[in-house]
Amino acid sequence: MTASLLALALSSLLVSACGSKSAANANAANNQPTTIDVQTTKAVVKQIPSYFEATGNLASDESTDVAPAVSGKISQVNFDVGSYVAKGSVLIRLDPRDAQIRLEQSQAQLEQQKKGVDQAVAALRQAQVRLGIKDGETFDIETFSQVKTTKANLTLAEIELQRAERLYATGDISRSILDQRRASRDALLGTLDEARSTAAVAVKAINAAEAQVASARAAVAASETQVASARKGVTDTEVLSPISGYVSERVADPGEYISPSAPNTKIATIMRTSILRLRIDIPEQQLGRIAVGQNISMQTSAYPDRNFNGKVVRILPSLNATARTLTIEAEVSNGDNLLKPGQFAVVRLTQPQPENAVMVPAAAVKTDGDVSKVYVVKDGAAREVIVQLGLLENDLIQIKQGIGEGDVIATSNIDKLNDGILVRAS
Repeated sequence: MTASLLALALSSLLVSACGSKSAANANAANNQPTTIDVQTTKAVVKQIPSYFEATGNLASDESTDVAPAVSGKISQVNFDVGSYVAKGSVLIRLDPRDAQIRLEQSQAQLEQQKKGVDQAVAALRQAQVRLGIKDGETFDIETFSQVKTTKANLTLAEIELQRAERLYATGDISRSILDQRRASRDALLGTLDEARSTAAVAVKAINAAEAQVASARAAVAASETQVASARKGVTDTEVLSPISGYVSERVADPGEYISPSAPNTKIATIMRTSILRLRIDIPEQQLGRIAVGQNISMQTSAYPDRNFNGKVVRILPSLNATARTLTIEAEVSNGDNLLKPGQFAVVRLTQPQPENAVMVPAAAVKTDGDVSKVYVVKDGAAREVIVQLGLLENDLIQIKQGIGEGDVIATSNIDKLNDGILVRAS
């Protein structure tokens, strides 16, 4: 009986000892450190574009205040703030009735002046016919037909008078015949003077007629100018957009009377935004690294994941004496109209010589707020390293500070890693 009890007690102790050992083994298994499977890659050194950073502000490439060229009452407004207007589109229309009346009056006056030209030309033609000349020809009084005829008759009369004087001296003719020959000669002298006077009067008439024609044509030219001005006045009742762009300000309402002679007569401000000017402040120590034609890229807080490209087009001649910066201008294409004048931008100015950079896959970077980190795999564990990021090139990103070439970097399950955790690389 005693032996049986002793055997039973020993059996119970053995069972109890085995149970305790199994429980200890189970607890040890539960406290085993977690191991994360990760994919890895090595940090590599690649040549990337060299650049330096600056800050800038976007501005409209062109901005214009639109004002009317003529006075009038606004009858129609075809735009509003924020609307896009194309170059040449009608912004407002003024009441055209007054301008139309002025045009009709100018046209009537022009027609009257044209009739005056016709009359003056007709008078000139009559005077020219009398002397037998045409436009542009010069007239010699001695060639006037009456003058030429009279001069020929006068020559004959002089010859007859001289013959009569010789005959009278020899007593072959009487005194009365000699007197007749002299009287005939004197009469022809008078006729010649009259013919020359008549021709001179006709020349004066031509000159006067030419002057009248010139005056009438000058009046027509003046009237044509008035008609053109009046026609422009009618056209100017439609105020057109001088450029294509967006309306940033509207100062016009139907029924309002506007006049170009009044102060502040603009009806709108239009800004062209298809191309924007980026004004960049360059620190003095970086002046030797900029040039016209240099490429730039920029980012704004509105689109932090997008780069916008441009080119330096202007460099101002002097520095800001207070800030010790130089302002340069770049042109940035804005075809999709995402960018707005007034936005602040961080700018990268590309340098002609590339630089060596440590690059890792962008997927290997974990960012919490403003802090970026990667996990370096070493001795079976992940070590958290705070890094400074640089340029993004396709799917690789530059690490300016924190790791070096050849470091093994975890590229998967990044969100499950923390400093010191065990990893299994594949």
